[in-house]
Amino acid sequence: MPTQADALAAVLSPSKVILFDFDGPICDVFRGLPASGIAKELAALLSTLAPALAAAAGSTDDPMQVHRLSQEGGETVLAAVEAALTAAEIRAVEVAGNPTTGSVQALRAARDAGRHVAIVSNNSTECVREYLDQHGIVGAVDEIIGRPPLRPDLMKPSPYPLLTAASSFGVAPGATVLVGDSVTDIEAAHAAGARSIGYANKQPKRASLKVAGADVVVLGMQEVADAFSSPA
Repeated sequence: MPTQADALAAVLSPSKVILFDFDGPICDVFRGLPASGIAKELAALLSTLAPALAAAAGSTDDPMQVHRLSQEGGETVLAAVEAALTAAEIRAVEVAGNPTTGSVQALRAARDAGRHVAIVSNNSTECVREYLDQHGIVGAVDEIIGRPPLRPDLMKPSPYPLLTAASSFGVAPGATVLVGDSVTDIEAAHAAGARSIGYANKQPKRASLKVAGADVVVLGMQEVADAFSSPA
């Protein structure tokens, strides 16, 4: 019977580009500055700029959802909310703490194995770069593909970020694999024609990632790192 290591090898071996979601697989973005508080800040801003959206904005504790909602207020409103979200994300990563256990090893193991490495995130490019710089690991990443400016409709689960990554490295989407911790990551990978590794950083995610169609699910990022040094 195939082992977990066999399953990982089957996904990683044919992949020329390893894509990592940021929030979860690399760090807990909102560990020190809770997402719910940022969502309230953005909701207050959106309510001022577009009062008709106040009720909807106040009903969620997800900053990304407030951002998506803001596009209904027009481009000026969207731009203001997006700028506020980016600023809040940068504040958040400054107090987010150490990288996810095993994540730095996974980034470096992928590079050492001759793969290209990219971060593909719904967070802003600015906040991802700030975090990687802060922890001295920006050199472990070839490319950062963050939230498409003023286009929340192109965030994952849209395949757009993954297709952009594949194009930037000159490979077909099928030659990439995304390591992500959310159902939307797995959906984006499927839509792009990429492989996917689900990172179940919380036990209940294990089943949901499997149901979403992840090719394999790991419970720790060290498993991904170890897979690159395991015999084929």
